[in-house]
Amino acid sequence: MMLFEQLSLFRAPQAPDKASRPSKQRHLQLGARIVAYTLKQGSRRRLSMTIDERGLTVGAPLRMAIAEIEAFVASHAGWVQKKLDEYAGSHARRHLTMKDGACLPLLGAEIAVRVVEGRNRVRWDGQDLVLEARPDADCDALARRALKLRALALFSERVDFYALRLGRPAPRLGLSNARTRWGSCSERSGIRINWRLIHLPLALIDYVVAHELAHLVEMNHSPRFWAVVENIYPDWRNARRELKARAAQMPVI
Repeated sequence: MMLFEQLSLFRAPQAPDKASRPSKQRHLQLGARIVAYTLKQGSRRRLSMTIDERGLTVGAPLRMAIAEIEAFVASHAGWVQKKLDEYAGSHARRHLTMKDGACLPLLGAEIAVRVVEGRNRVRWDGQDLVLEARPDADCDALARRALKLRALALFSERVDFYALRLGRPAPRLGLSNARTRWGSCSERSGIRINWRLIHLPLALIDYVVAHELAHLVEMNHSPRFWAVVENIYPDWRNARRELKARAAQMPVI
């Protein structure tokens, strides 16, 4: 039986799979097209395929032969090529180039980006993001720096707020760069929140924060876990639906 997986946008920590091999980058010819894919072999019972902005990932049982794995992929060549093209087109449409006069989503609203001559520094002027850039500067990188700083400050405030509601000390907070995950939680290292959430309304950021903090009580997605989420963030169902709908529209900088 085959299984097409979708990566979860939230992930609780899992024990490492001791019966697995390191991921390998491989290539496969599908018709006239050479397709790169990442092969992950471990203690799983079925073949699976995942396609996201990073490309094709194939999961397979540990001892399955490469020929059998690639025959499986080839038997779904049409689906693979269609999905790869869809993600490539989506990425191109959502890429924002940071230049003077560009608009950027921030907390659900649009702000203006201003680029002025400077020494590769960033600052905020009211709601405008000002990039003080050298002539050869990577303005996209400067904008990411500014957004990450803004995200870390805001997310820290929200973690403190919801940790108080939960009756737990605020855990260590870090930012994530993941493309397919909004957050993760570990009892040992704290929580990580995707900095790109800074583009979305505060209510959705709060949902992700509440979700990850709830994992400090229940390291799973059981009914007990969702009861913890509801206790500190009652509107989680609507927020989860909206977050899922907005995922495909997130800008890429």
